[in-house]
Amino acid sequence: MGFVMNWSSAPPLYMVLVGATGIVVWYLIPQTLTNTRLIVQIAFFLTMSVLLLDGAVVPYELTQGSETTAEAILFGAAKVLWWVHLAWALIGFVRIFLVVEGKPREARLLQDLVVGVVYVGMLLSVLAFVFGVPVGTLIATSGVFAVILGLALQNTLSDVFSGIALNLGRPYALGDWIVLSDGTEGRVVETSWRSTQVLTWAHNVVALPNSFLAKLGVTNVSRPDESHGFSLAIRLAPTKMPAVVVDAMSTALLSCNSILKEPPPLVIIRDLNAVAIEVDLLVRVANVGQRIAARNEVFDRVYRHAKSAGLLLAAPPSSIAMSNLQTEETAMPPRVAPIDLIRAIPIFSTLTNDEQEALAATSSVRSYRKGDIIARQGEMLPSLMIVRSGVIGRQLGKDDARIQDTGRLAPGDFFGETGLLAGMAETSTLQALTHVVVYEIDQQSFAPLLLTRPEMAEDLAAMLAIGTSLGESGTPGPRHASSKSALLKTIRTVFRNMPLRRTQNTDTQPSQDGKMP
Repeated sequence: MGFVMNWSSAPPLYMVLVGATGIVVWYLIPQTLTNTRLIVQIAFFLTMSVLLLDGAVVPYELTQGSETTAEAILFGAAKVLWWVHLAWALIGFVRIFLVVEGKPREARLLQDLVVGVVYVGMLLSVLAFVFGVPVGTLIATSGVFAVILGLALQNTLSDVFSGIALNLGRPYALGDWIVLSDGTEGRVVETSWRSTQVLTWAHNVVALPNSFLAKLGVTNVSRPDESHGFSLAIRLAPTKMPAVVVDAMSTALLSCNSILKEPPPLVIIRDLNAVAIEVDLLVRVANVGQRIAARNEVFDRVYRHAKSAGLLLAAPPSSIAMSNLQTEETAMPPRVAPIDLIRAIPIFSTLTNDEQEALAATSSVRSYRKGDIIARQGEMLPSLMIVRSGVIGRQLGKDDARIQDTGRLAPGDFFGETGLLAGMAETSTLQALTHVVVYEIDQQSFAPLLLTRPEMAEDLAAMLAIGTSLGESGTPGPRHASSKSALLKTIRTVFRNMPLRRTQNTDTQPSQDGKMP
């Protein structure tokens, strides 16, 4: 070519070498080292800019045409590389801004948009200042094709711009649980230019077009925090004063374990007429995933406390017989006797009716005022206590230590079985949170059951083993089988002087204090 390297051609040559080296080095750096790659981009861009100034090369102006062919090629290549590194540096600054803001994943659509604008600007600059292409004419000519393309991609463009609007407004983020006005709900797992993907309760991924989301109302139940509130409607027959109904419903909510105590749940009388007293229960759970379990528990507690307080559930409006309405004067409140609670306890389900009635006949009634300590942590209860009415709290902590509320007992629940059967102490303090009435069954009354039902000892040991395992970890543990054997042995030891088979002596009875003679 006859080209001789001299000082005037050295700067563009250096720029080409530096630009090409920067591209190679940038690609050799692992993608995980984002900060290092950005620093390399900026360093090579600044180096090329210094070389441009040193060589009096203006990248945003066309060359004068006085250079040789080789020099023109070097100048053109240097300008192209400079524009490429400028684009990369701008993109790097954009990513720095998004990372510093702390939400790079939420702003991915905005980042892609900016990156696209930067690359289009770089391409048009290269065409205009390196190759001398009339960009204005090109843009005017391409406008016709843009209109045709826009009409063909109308729905797609609507999704894209709706995605940009949703991204800028940030009504939700990845991981948030959203509810749409059409009833669709789920957790946001992915967002893209065209759609937002939501993981539903059925563990299915639903792709929702962004234009569809922009038209619907979106409720974000994960903000401002993960706690979630919901309401339940209860209809009760007007057989008691509304104040009694509110008190019973408040007690029912107090006994729930799965709802938050702060802010406190609310009981609101929505309507009162000759047919029913309608109340709304407003409760809150720690997160939306606990909503179903809490809903089921609230209904269970409402049923128990309504039955305990003598309240009747009202029929739905569609099935009301106006001639047979229950009133305070004509209603027959449900009666809760010891036999009703005994029949509801699983460990007594295998007993015959006569055996259940005999056990109920031996029960005694105890009552506690609000705030009374029923049993302290480490204390043994030698009797089985069945809650007739009220709420009992389980608490951990002694003396001045911080008290931790670990659970609530409602009507139909029982406690003291570990002391009655295995001589074990209570693992938590039991305190009356309201006025409490319990039915008590002592060891002396319980012993004949083990005499006539020796297989019942194994059922009791299995129940206690599961309860002990759940109390420690929340799920049955690997020690369940060994715990069952140990508890079965303990039960037999506690009742060692009471024969567990018909062939053994049946005259031995426990003393009044529950100890063997």
